[in-house]
Formats: sequence, structure tokens, C-alpha cells
Amino acid sequence: MHTMWKGTISFGLVNIPVKMHAATENKDVKLRQLHKECKSPVKYEKTCPVCEEEIKNEDIVKAYEYAKNKFVILDEEELEALKKEQEDKAVEIVDFVKLEDIDPIYFEKSYYLSPNEGGSKAYGLLRSALTDTGKIGIAKMMIRSKEQLAVIRVYENTLVVETIHYPDEVRSVKDVPNIPEEVNIVKKELDTAKMLIDQLTAAFEPEKYKDDYRTALLDLIEEKKNTEQTATAKDKPVPDNVTNLMDALQASLERAKKDKSKPKQPKRKTKTAAQKKKTAT
Repeated sequence: MHTMWKGTISFGLVNIPVKMHAATENKDVKLRQLHKECKSPVKYEKTCPVCEEEIKNEDIVKAYEYAKNKFVILDEEELEALKKEQEDKAVEIVDFVKLEDIDPIYFEKSYYLSPNEGGSKAYGLLRSALTDTGKIGIAKMMIRSKEQLAVIRVYENTLVVETIHYPDEVRSVKDVPNIPEEVNIVKKELDTAKMLIDQLTAAFEPEKYKDDYRTALLDLIEEKKNTEQTATAKDKPVPDNVTNLMDALQASLERAKKDKSKPKQPKRKTKTAAQKKKTAT
């Protein structure tokens, strides 16, 4: 697995050098956008609406918009210094809690942790302690220029980091529109709904759930590919003025070569006015 981050996890006086790896992957089928006319991929460019010109990466700076069209410019060196300051700190587990105390709405992304050099014993110690106590650790860590709140827990004999949202990142349910306060439910309807839930209750087996849409889409793509229902993007045409210029330059070069290869003819002498007058007499 590709190592995304290296650092140290600590609890008390125990330090565990670890490597972090992505535990999940996005398997969405990515579709490209083509120009309907010539089947060429659509190109998106970074442009400045004021200067009306394309912008290169080196011409871009980062800023925070504190009011409408009012920005604080942040130098790349300043951002890197802040990032480095936080990354150099060990990831310290500050609390141990029960997993069921955290609502799933807080969970964001999962990462596997593996021990780095010399960290196997401390890694195993934390894993065993978490397993025996049924607890998970709460910590803060820097991931991709963002300080994340995270939990550290055991999953199938492996330590896992689960990044979780800060409380102010979770929107209040009070802001959700049209939520009914009280609804009069007929007891018979409620009993029937409970009976249905009981009949559909089963142990969670993740392997039995499939992405039917992704499977059907890949099948459709394969079918169309095998029946040659495909398109090939056209080459970018050369503008006429460029073609004409190249033709003119090439023709000029050929003519210059021909002129250079021709033998020079001796220059004919023309009679002067006095010689013409003498001949006439």
C-alpha cells in the first residue's frame, strides 16, 4: 500500500512510529465529457475574468475572502511553515472513549496504520489494550494541510484511524426544514412496521451488498466497446493562416534554391548615347 503519512502516535509515555495508508478507495466509473461534434475531450482552463487570459499555476496565489471581493493574501511559505509546525508534533491520544458514544454522523474517512521501523512492540501493546478495554482513542493529527480530529481503534487485528468531523462542522438538525414534531400514529400501523423490521432483521454481511449501478454501467461500456460503438477524437486542425504561411515559406525556400543553382549569365553592355549617334551617321 502507498504510504500517505509517517509519524508517531503516543499515549502516555508510549510512542509508536507508524505509517498511514488509505483504507478505502473510490470505485466510481469516471466518464469524460466530449464535444458532440468532433468527439474531442472538453478542456477546462483556469482563466482570469478581468484580464481575459489563461492563468498558469505559478501565477496563482492563495487568499482568504473575509468580505465580498476583499481578500487576505497568504504566502505559500507561511502556509508551509504552519503545516510543518503541526506535522512535526507527535499525534497524541488525549482521551479514550467507547465507540458507541460517537454518532456515525461524525465519521469521515478511514486509514490503516502499520508500524514503522522499531514500532511493532508498541503497536501490539496499544492494539491489545484497546481490544481488552473495548475503548477507542481520540487524537488530533495533520492530514493534507488540515488538522483533523480522529479516533484510533482496532479493526481485524489492525489499528485504524477514522477522521471525524469537529462539532461545528456538523450542521444542526434544527436547520433541516419540514421535520414534523408530533405525528399521530395508529397502533396497528406501528405494530405492522415493527413486524416488518423484525422479519428483515439480519446480521450485517457487507459482502452481500453490491453496487448494481456501477456493475450495469461497466457491462454497458463493455458491450458498446465490443460492438465498435466507439469514437476517436480528431486531431486539432492547423489554422489556415499557419498553413498558408508554411506553404509560402516552403515555396520561397525552394525558389531560392533554384535561383542559387542557375549559372550566372554575362551582363550585356548597353550602347551609350554617343555610340548610338555615330552608328546613325
